[in-house]
Amino acid sequence: MRIVILGGDGFCGWPTSLYLSRRGHEVHILDNFIRRRQDRELGVESLTPIRPLEERLQVWQTLSKRRIGFTAMDIAKDYEPFLNFLGRWRPQAIVHFAEQRSAPYSMKSPWHKRYTVDNNLNATHNVLCALVECGLEAHCHLVHLGTMGVYGYKTSRFQLPEGYQKVKLVSPDCEESEETEILYPADPGSIYHLTKTQDQLFFYYYNKNDGLRITDLHQGVVWGTETAETQLDERLINRFDYDGDFGTVLNRFLMQAAVGHPLTVHGTGGQTRAFIHIRDTVRCIELAVDHPPALGERVRVFNQTTETHRVRDLARLIHTLTDIPVAFVDNPRNEQAENELRVVNQGLRNLGLEPVTLSAGLLEEIRGSARKYRDRCDPAKILCRSRWRRLPEPET
Repeated sequence: MRIVILGGDGFCGWPTSLYLSRRGHEVHILDNFIRRRQDRELGVESLTPIRPLEERLQVWQTLSKRRIGFTAMDIAKDYEPFLNFLGRWRPQAIVHFAEQRSAPYSMKSPWHKRYTVDNNLNATHNVLCALVECGLEAHCHLVHLGTMGVYGYKTSRFQLPEGYQKVKLVSPDCEESEETEILYPADPGSIYHLTKTQDQLFFYYYNKNDGLRITDLHQGVVWGTETAETQLDERLINRFDYDGDFGTVLNRFLMQAAVGHPLTVHGTGGQTRAFIHIRDTVRCIELAVDHPPALGERVRVFNQTTETHRVRDLARLIHTLTDIPVAFVDNPRNEQAENELRVVNQGLRNLGLEPVTLSAGLLEEIRGSARKYRDRCDPAKILCRSRWRRLPEPET
């Protein structure tokens, strides 16, 4: 299959590109290297040393005897070049990672909020518009990496469904009613999550109006760093973000343990989150690509997650393994201090997903990587300083 990976140089995009290439697909990456520029902006680097993409691709071709193509392109801005590329290459699937992926980064300042909206919404809409303009409605399947955060993180006695909620519409006089299904009511917790909720409406419209075949994957928090492909050669190594803007919570705990830094739990640590290992991320993408919706079928939504945990429980687990103390620090987010979370994830399991779940051995493997590269850590970048709302001005 001919597959385009938008954002194929990133944390999820790079291992996905290698995985799909190894499985025999013809893969082409489009990327504008914004994630590397954000490192320079923030004055931080991946804990693991990331080689230039051209070198990565050459190493992969040498090792695997398979070529991954690459074109430098900003799909949020370069609509005509993107349109021309799609017209020439005519992919059968597009995997869309080309969005600013960090909630804390999206809340750093008014500029970061506006950038996240401009980039994410323009990128998604340009993809949809170009597919229609190229006449690829029936030919190409769009697989989009969304987030569990579109649902919000409220405690409910009901499980979160996969995208859609059955509701009963009642007339104003309450004398008539009918049942229907709607997208689950969105409850974004950051500007980043807000853009993902808008993506859902774009997908709904282009599916209804133009018949585009779309799968939206509401992914949980990713942990782990390496896949079988990225471990083949150090020059293929994946990102390991540990900083307060891009580092995900479990990876941050493992890195903090490796350098002897207290495990930073924001607030009470009672936030329950959905998690998935990076190895399952690439497997889920493959399952989605291999099983496109039928023509005329509505947007398919899968909850791409394998387990749920409270943040403080994860910290205690790492403390038990490492004896590093847990530090409860101020929570910069505007969120509930405690929540429960129950998630339906049957769709991908029905397609054959056999999840990788938390284990002491796997955690130790990841912490081993953190120990190996701990000299690259800048302790000043560990704490999260992006605030969800402005603090009141001090009294004079």
